[in-house]
Amino acid sequence: MKIVCTKASLLNGVQIVSKAVPNKTTMSILECILVDTRTGVIKLTANDMELGIETVIEGEIEEKGIIALDAKIFLEIVRKLPDNDITIETDNSYKTTITCEKAKFNIIGKSGEDFSFLPEIEKNDCVVLSQFTLKEVIRQTIFAIADNDNNKLMTGELFEINDNTLKVVALDGHRISIRRILLRNSYDYKKVVVPGKTLNEISKILSGDMDKDVSIYFTSKHILFEFNNTIVVSRLIEGEYFRIEQMLSSDYETRVKINKKELLDCIDRATLLVKEGDKKPVIISIMDGMMQLKMNSTVGSMDEEIDIDKEGKDLMIGFNPKFLIDSLRVIEDEEINIYMVNPKAPCFIRNAEETYIYVVLPVNFTTVN
Repeated sequence: MKIVCTKASLLNGVQIVSKAVPNKTTMSILECILVDTRTGVIKLTANDMELGIETVIEGEIEEKGIIALDAKIFLEIVRKLPDNDITIETDNSYKTTITCEKAKFNIIGKSGEDFSFLPEIEKNDCVVLSQFTLKEVIRQTIFAIADNDNNKLMTGELFEINDNTLKVVALDGHRISIRRILLRNSYDYKKVVVPGKTLNEISKILSGDMDKDVSIYFTSKHILFEFNNTIVVSRLIEGEYFRIEQMLSSDYETRVKINKKELLDCIDRATLLVKEGDKKPVIISIMDGMMQLKMNSTVGSMDEEIDIDKEGKDLMIGFNPKFLIDSLRVIEDEEINIYMVNPKAPCFIRNAEETYIYVVLPVNFTTVN
């Protein structure tokens, strides 16, 4: 095999597929990136058996072939080569020569035939949305997935398509994030759970361009995302997702309308007094026209007031400040509505159209004067 391509094109492609190279594996072939030119295009592929990424890059093919190269070494070599055309040449013993200007590397590859190719996905059931929308929806929900495998379903996000609406849900037992978006077309009902790792990696690759689309294909076991000469194939998480509708209530005893930035900045300041690993709640007292926020820790104490529009009962309630900050940071609205029932019931941050709903469970606290 012999190919010539620009450093920019090759580096971009290698960086994209590297996101599917496993950190630890007993199969050394999975630590490789596959370079395949047999079909007349330069195709790069990586696959950890759960997530696979394939991208096509521009370049000249002088001799067709296939080779698997160690991903870490390949990426570092390409990254540190001069900004000029790179030539990659292989022989029958898998010896690979990478040259650029006066730099020349020789590395030993592996047989491309041994590589685990991506599963074949029939592209007959396609949902289309803009790259910007998908990237935003992931950003506005992904923080609420669980970061351990105690419950596999909590490490993924629910994608539910009903007619012309896509609903995305994440939860970790302490909070729920929900986004609803209108699609351009109507589709058959679909309900799948996509691994959080897959969505995290996709959000890094997506351009976020409003004018560029991503096509999503579904099977019973896999989901495929196609955009920018790149395809991402992921296994789905199996199992019945949580019945979140039962956790969502429209009842409330107290409603607060507040400036989002003021509240976010105030809670952010309160966390200055919390040491890493400490679980100190921010204690919120709601009264007519005013919200008071208090933080007490071994470092010191903080007390601040914010003007609000209140409806209903006075209330004192405690929250993990990080959970509130995570939700507030991804809401675009200038003013938000917070709905509460009592100090032990979940708090709901939602807009009138319910295009977003963030649910945060309160925490127990002891009052300190």
